[in-house]
Amino acid sequence: MEQEFIVEIEELSNLGAGIAKHEGKVIFVENTCPGDRVKIKITKQNKTYSFGQLVEIINPSTHRVNPFCPMQKVCGACQIQFIDYKEQLKIKQQIVKDYSRNLNLEVRETVPSPEIKGYRHKIQYPVSETKNSKRIIAGYYKPKSHEIVNIKYCPIQPEICDEIIDYIRENAPKYNISGYREKSHSGILKHIVIRSSAETGNNLLVMVINDNKISKQIKQFGEDIYNRFDKISGVCVNFNNKKTNLILSNKTQILCGEDYIEEKLCGITFKIGANTFFQVNPKSAENIFQYVKQYIKENFESPTILDAYAGIAAFGIVMSNISQKVVSVEENQESISLAKEVLELNKIHNVDLYAMDTAKYLETTEQKFDVTILDPPRKGCTQESLDGVLKVTKSKIIYVSCNPQTLARDLEYLISKGGKVNFIQPFDMFCHTYHVESVAVIDLE
Repeated sequence: MEQEFIVEIEELSNLGAGIAKHEGKVIFVENTCPGDRVKIKITKQNKTYSFGQLVEIINPSTHRVNPFCPMQKVCGACQIQFIDYKEQLKIKQQIVKDYSRNLNLEVRETVPSPEIKGYRHKIQYPVSETKNSKRIIAGYYKPKSHEIVNIKYCPIQPEICDEIIDYIRENAPKYNISGYREKSHSGILKHIVIRSSAETGNNLLVMVINDNKISKQIKQFGEDIYNRFDKISGVCVNFNNKKTNLILSNKTQILCGEDYIEEKLCGITFKIGANTFFQVNPKSAENIFQYVKQYIKENFESPTILDAYAGIAAFGIVMSNISQKVVSVEENQESISLAKEVLELNKIHNVDLYAMDTAKYLETTEQKFDVTILDPPRKGCTQESLDGVLKVTKSKIIYVSCNPQTLARDLEYLISKGGKVNFIQPFDMFCHTYHVESVAVIDLE
């Protein structure tokens, strides 16, 4: 322990740490890049691997660049921004390969994001306040901590979001609105959430409060913010007075304006509310939707499609004009209500919406589908859900995943039940992070 020595960084782990080897043992070193020659010291040892701390970069990798964000080293959001973008794409392809190594699958080259700055259109900042001055702070947590980095400027999100958050920081105390203090579970403002439209530039602001009612001060402050910014289409309050890591509860109330923003995807305008799931990078999401649509169009003529874990039924709605029938299933009632409005607005009549748990729908339905599109949360699917999908799907499953670990687990199960994985196509949805979105095509015939 604490001994210093020099190692070569060979590759990146699935969590973005550099991997080196010394005397036959794997060492994980954060803030390093494949090709770096570095001096490190061991900070923690296990039987088969160790953790090292970077002491000095002896020879930097040719892939190492200066991060464009001055807060990159202290903020936990963009873990690999110091690596050039082409190498980031290769790293993400390798991460997907590593997780699915035992399955011997084709993993294609990562499709880049159309934008690598200003791409993030959902912002969720925890809020607190300083101990003595009671100054409001808001930003991301430092890595492996609940210590907030007070972010004034973030180049991966629209500039208007920085302006809105800074206004809240500076003016909340004038309305006697305190920041949340996690240890004592006191204070009012817990999180600032902004849904920002890439299409219109409009923003939906959600103030998450440690309360179950709207005070006079919160109401006045919300009206102040709404009147201050032309590009805020609505201000909402979300009530979350529980000790939990969950940011948004299921109870949201509109204060001013509209309780949604509009976003365009593949020529269709969608409505996104406070609790609605929608991809944080709309332009990269459009790449995925177009890719899936083109694949279905090339392999089927007017198929029936199940859109499972549907959110606002974006996949189902985008696929509607190449399909005979689409069934979209989503347990969040707000998302289904917004999807219904989109269907009516666009005069789409071949998409059926079910506001229910996907597993329950699969258990009870008698319908059969040519294609099932699975887009589950990070935890992936249960075996019961996968069994249900296998029961109702005649030809192909298209699995869209934001977690290569649970994707590999679920693909292994589908293979054990007779499925054949044609390929995995990674997409860069979360630039400068180790996260990667993937599309896997599974053949059941």
